[in-house]
Amino acid sequence: MKWRRNKIVSIALIFVMCLSLTACSGGSVGKDLPLEGATDLTANRNKDTIYCFADTVITDKDYDEATVNVALTDFAVRLFQKNLAMEAVGGGSSKNILISPTSIISALGMTTFGAKGDTLTQMENVFGLSRGHLNYYNSQYLMNLSNELKLANSIWMIDDDRLTVKDEFLQFNEEFYGADIYKTPFDDKALENINKWVELNTDGMIKDILDEIPKDAVMYLINALVFEAEWEEKYDSTQIAKGQIFTASNGAEQKVDMMCSNERLYLEDENAKGFVKYYKDRNYAFVALLPNEDTDVYNYVKNLCGEHLQNLLANPVETNVDVRIPQFSYEYDIEMSELLEEMGMTDAFEGSKADFTDMATSTNGNIWMNRVLHKTFIEVSPVGTKAGAATVVECMDECATIYEDQKEVHLNRPFIYMIIDCESNQPVFIGTVSMI
Repeated sequence: MKWRRNKIVSIALIFVMCLSLTACSGGSVGKDLPLEGATDLTANRNKDTIYCFADTVITDKDYDEATVNVALTDFAVRLFQKNLAMEAVGGGSSKNILISPTSIISALGMTTFGAKGDTLTQMENVFGLSRGHLNYYNSQYLMNLSNELKLANSIWMIDDDRLTVKDEFLQFNEEFYGADIYKTPFDDKALENINKWVELNTDGMIKDILDEIPKDAVMYLINALVFEAEWEEKYDSTQIAKGQIFTASNGAEQKVDMMCSNERLYLEDENAKGFVKYYKDRNYAFVALLPNEDTDVYNYVKNLCGEHLQNLLANPVETNVDVRIPQFSYEYDIEMSELLEEMGMTDAFEGSKADFTDMATSTNGNIWMNRVLHKTFIEVSPVGTKAGAATVVECMDECATIYEDQKEVHLNRPFIYMIIDCESNQPVFIGTVSMI
C-alpha cells in the first residue's frame, strides 16, 4: 500500500562547508533576508547556454521510482549500520542515535555535479544510483514539497580571483536544487549573513551554525530543511501514563511518561515487531521497530537491508495495535567521513586523488572533502514531532475497523524508529532510543 505524504516537524539543515579552494552549491535563500556586502548572482548570471552532462539529465521514462526508493533506502540503512558499529566500537552503544538520510543525500547529491572519474564512480556506487537518477530524485522531491515542508538551498562563493567556479556546476545546482548563488568577501559580514540565512530558513531553530569562516574557505553549500507536523490524533492527558518503566540498554530502569494509543498498522518480521503512526494529513508517519527480547538493536540493524525495509514498510498488517511510545528528546552529532570511506567513497577524501574539477579549480591545489559533519535533533511529544538535521561537507584544497487479533508494541526497551515519507517509504530520519 502507498501512503500519502504528511507534514512532520523536522528541520533538516544540510549545511555544506567547503574549505580552502573549492566550489560547492546549496539552497534557496529567503528573499527578505538583508545580505549586506553579498552580491546575488542568481538573477544576473547568463542562463542562455543550456549545459548537459550526458549522465546527469534523464527523463521520466528513464526513471524507475521503485528501484530508486530501494537504492536510497539501502544507502540509509548501510550508513546507519556503519554509524551504529562506530558507536559500539567507541563504547557508545548505549547512546541514542539519529541521522537524516534526506539531509545527507541532498548535501552529497549537490557535490556530485562537480565530481569526475573515479571520484564520481565511487560516489555513485555508494548511493547505488547514477548521478542522473540521484539528482532527478532530489529535484522531484524539491518540486513536490507540501506546504508544511520547507527546503532551501544556496551557494556562497568567496569574492576572490583565486577560485574559478564552473558555470555548469552552478547552473545544474540552480536548476535541480533551486540554489540561489551569492558572491561575497569572506569576512565577518559574510559570517553574519550565512548564519542569518540558516536561521531564517529553519524558522529560527538553527542559530549560529557557523562559528567562523577559516582563512582558506572559498565556498559553502547550504541546504535548510524545516519539517513540522502534529499527530493525526493528538494525545490528551488521559492517554499519558506517567512513571512507566523503560529498561535502557545498560539494564538501568528509568521512569518515563508513555503515550498510549491504539493504532491500525502492524509491522513484524522474524526479529522485531512494530507499528506505523500517522502525522496529520498522512504525508509522513512515525515508524517504530522493537527487536525481540533475544535480539538487541545493534544486531537487528546489522542484518537489515534496504529491500527488506522497503517491503516491510509497504506491507503492514491491518489490525488493532496497543501502542506505548515514551516521550523523548535528544541531540546527536557525528563526523561521517570515515563511515563514507568505509562504504567505498575513498578518493573524495584524499587530496591527491579527489577529482572535483567539474566543480571548481584553485590556484592553491586540488580540491577534496575533509569532513562530513552531521547533527540532528528530535522531540516526540503528545502533540507531534519536531526533528532537525544539519550536514556539513567541508572541502579543502591540497595544500477504524474492529479487529479480534490484538497486537501489542510497548516501546519500553531500546528500539529503532523512523520518520518516513509515506509516498516513497523513504526514511527522512532514522534513529535508535537506547535510554531516555
